[in-house]
Amino acid sequence: MGRAAADNRSKSNRIATSTRPRRAQVFPFQRHRECSSSRLQSKPFSWGSKGAFSFAKENGPFDSHPCAAQGYPRCTCAANSQLLYNLLTLCPFHFQMTCGILKIANCIGVSFLKHIFIINPAAGKKDSRQRVYAMAEALKRNHNLDVECMLTKSRGHATALTRAIAETGDYVRFYACGGDGTVNEIANGIAGFPNAAMTCIPIGTGNDFLKNFGKDAEPLFLDAENLWNGDVTPLDLIDCNGKYCLTIACTGIDARIAESVHEFGASPMLSGRGSYLASVAVNFLFHKIGRRWRVTLDDEVIEDTFALVSMCNGRYYGGGSTPVPEARMTDGVLHTVLVKNVSKARFATLFGGYSAGDYKKLPQDIIRVSTAKLVRIEALEGDLTTCLDGESMHSQCVTLKLADKKVNFFAPKGCDPDATAR
Repeated sequence: MGRAAADNRSKSNRIATSTRPRRAQVFPFQRHRECSSSRLQSKPFSWGSKGAFSFAKENGPFDSHPCAAQGYPRCTCAANSQLLYNLLTLCPFHFQMTCGILKIANCIGVSFLKHIFIINPAAGKKDSRQRVYAMAEALKRNHNLDVECMLTKSRGHATALTRAIAETGDYVRFYACGGDGTVNEIANGIAGFPNAAMTCIPIGTGNDFLKNFGKDAEPLFLDAENLWNGDVTPLDLIDCNGKYCLTIACTGIDARIAESVHEFGASPMLSGRGSYLASVAVNFLFHKIGRRWRVTLDDEVIEDTFALVSMCNGRYYGGGSTPVPEARMTDGVLHTVLVKNVSKARFATLFGGYSAGDYKKLPQDIIRVSTAKLVRIEALEGDLTTCLDGESMHSQCVTLKLADKKVNFFAPKGCDPDATAR
């Protein structure tokens, strides 16, 4: 009888064991369907002479997830797990090594959100670094976010850094702390990466990009507290010879004006608009306006002398000029303004209407707006000066086309990139 009782107890234990929920196993380098977060908890540690690496927590920023997109259920442990993540203040070797670690983390189905402030220390008329550091620290403290700051060192540096981070496949939100040039560089770095999004903290001189959100939007963008959990909107871009532009890609006298604006922008006596008007005066008085070009609008070819050709995705450039006020950054349509060469006296009379967006009231034999999907400009004399969001380039030929919904942008709640469109 004792043996029978023991057999019954053993049988009961087996049944209980078979019906008790099992803890899922985690297999390295495989996407897992479900796991217990307690088994993945890690303690901070240091690695070599670089000190302790920072840690991050999952905070799903977008509607999609890499596991779900490929048919795998979303990882249920990632929200509470912590992973090694330090991309800043590293030498190039350690930077690339850390990016490799993040790619491995993404391969095993674990992802998390990083907030990175990209700061241009040369932007604006005063040093705003300490203010940005304070905002970043407040986000980290108040919302338990994984936040880092990085200073750019040269032109193009922001593009290289953000692209390398986006290529890891992990979710990241970038804060462009600078002017339109910094915004442009980061947009070029993350364009086409669904796991990356950007916003801007306007500490530059012009900040024309933010004017698209309305006159009351800039104070909201100046405080990261309004940004970190903002909704994401995919924005169109202009593709110009493989480089991207958010607002307006201009070629001609307006591009030459924009190129020389930086010379006046350093003056403490001039605002962003004042610097632009000073540059207009210098280029108007001492240089000829028109150049001979061949312009192709889809299948239409025009050879003439042009003052400028500007493709508009957004509405503002040059400190507030609005050549096409109906342009929208979310509608998949680009508006190209063509202005033929005129005398300096006539240019002076037409400039105010062009800048105010009244092109429909101007002589149609001089100014024209097209919605061609592909625009090509070839120099028949000299070279072309083209300006993309305030960043200049020189070439003999440029090809411009739509890059539809190419970059993710997050903004304060209620802010619309097409708020000022007519």
